[in-house]
Amino acid sequence: MIKNWIGFYTLSSREILRFFTVWKQTIIPGIVTTLLYIFVFGVALEDRISEIDGVSYKMYILPGLLMMNVITNSVANTASSMLQMKLLQTLPELLITPLSSLELSLSFIIGGTVRGFVNGILILFICIMAGMQIQDPISTIFIIFIVSWSFSSLGLFIGQMSDSWDQLALIQNFVLTPLSFLGGIFYSVQMLPEWGLTISKINPVFYTINSLRYSTLGVSDAPFISSMVFIVLFALLLTTLAVKTMESGKKIRF
Repeated sequence: MIKNWIGFYTLSSREILRFFTVWKQTIIPGIVTTLLYIFVFGVALEDRISEIDGVSYKMYILPGLLMMNVITNSVANTASSMLQMKLLQTLPELLITPLSSLELSLSFIIGGTVRGFVNGILILFICIMAGMQIQDPISTIFIIFIVSWSFSSLGLFIGQMSDSWDQLALIQNFVLTPLSFLGGIFYSVQMLPEWGLTISKINPVFYTINSLRYSTLGVSDAPFISSMVFIVLFALLLTTLAVKTMESGKKIRF
């Protein structure tokens, strides 16, 4: 329960302003990268792959590209903020403030959520301009938000566990990126052999992409209700993990 609203608001505002201040580094690159993906995969390959599940290939990959952008930005914001404070030795000063572990954790998570959500909405506008029709706008907005929250929580946990930028990059490059690409951004998992389909179904990114794909395009490789239940439970699990890690002080208290 939040008691210190002033401190909570101050830290949350700091985390939000931290990435808005450097918007050329935190917002523009995601937009440029998505446009490049749309051109390289959507335009260049559309003649070779005409459609998937009755949807043109360019439209099919748009929800996956949006979700990849949301995940990357949400994780990066909280992970880099936490690790930077650890390396600069400013974290101990924060830990002695009259803020509970819950208040500290939620402040960081909110910052990452806002960054992921803002990037997601901007990419959504690009997708609409590219011709994508949104079947369920409310579910689409909710999915972008809940996924931003989930991976912002994951980013906080990663930042708490990391001791260097190399460790952080290792996790992002060899865990998050493969999970994103194997989650069905550029293809339907039904194209995979049986073992590949089985692996995809234990990949959390698979459910985030397919829930968004269903709410926008109306097609999915997984039942929509099951995907929604999964991503909500996933958000609760990661939030609890981040808060409990903050409360334990493991690798963050000196």
